[in-house]
Amino acid sequence: MQVPGSVALVTGGASGLGAGVVKTLLDNGGKAVILDLASSAGEDMAAQLGDAAAFVPVDVTDTDDVEQAVAAAAQVYGRVDLLVSCAGISSGQRVVSRDGTPNPLDHFRKHIEVNLIGLFDVARHAVSAMSANEPNADGERGLIVNIASIAGYEGQVGQSAYGSSKAGVIGLTLPMARDLAVWGIRVMTIAPGTMDTPMLATLNQEFIAKLVEDNVFPHRLGTPADVGNLVVHFMENAFLNGEVVRLDAGLRLTSN
Repeated sequence: MQVPGSVALVTGGASGLGAGVVKTLLDNGGKAVILDLASSAGEDMAAQLGDAAAFVPVDVTDTDDVEQAVAAAAQVYGRVDLLVSCAGISSGQRVVSRDGTPNPLDHFRKHIEVNLIGLFDVARHAVSAMSANEPNADGERGLIVNIASIAGYEGQVGQSAYGSSKAGVIGLTLPMARDLAVWGIRVMTIAPGTMDTPMLATLNQEFIAKLVEDNVFPHRLGTPADVGNLVVHFMENAFLNGEVVRLDAGLRLTSN
């Protein structure tokens, strides 16, 4: 699959990693429909990017909204070749409070609803749109790229909800790839490390500095462009399928 002329749907595309993916795809000749909350900067962002970008509001936890939004997005440029699912939430909460009282279940449920169920719901509707594509020379009709996290492997204190949701995304990769092989649709997952995004701004700066120091190399934060460039590579390398790629400068989180 080549980037020029391709059409991508990018959830969470109005900020952070999603915005980086959108801009990278456009820089390489693609088109992108930004799928994000109505309250996001998606509409302004699409207007600034010009005719190769559009915005469709969506709440990934509302399945009727997802169905309508993906259908509307598919009509913008007449096809869907790529889905990049960046929409997600992250906040910390321990299983129980310091006095032993169980913390509210809603926190855990919300992370699963947004980060895992919402991701799957968007994917199933995007696949329906991709299935109408004429296959290329490799028999390929589309590509799904899901964004997980290294917390799905090595979640930290307070990340039971977030880590579980991202572990679910990691676990979804191979079975979804096998499920969609009959349609010529590949599935890849990126597990980012410490990335320079608005989500990171909620963490303690000393903790962030320690994570960067623990990178094997390079000793810097990852960028949305790093993620965008990897998505482009996935598109161009048709032999990549059913795999999770850690984009983390060799970082391995410990319990310390």
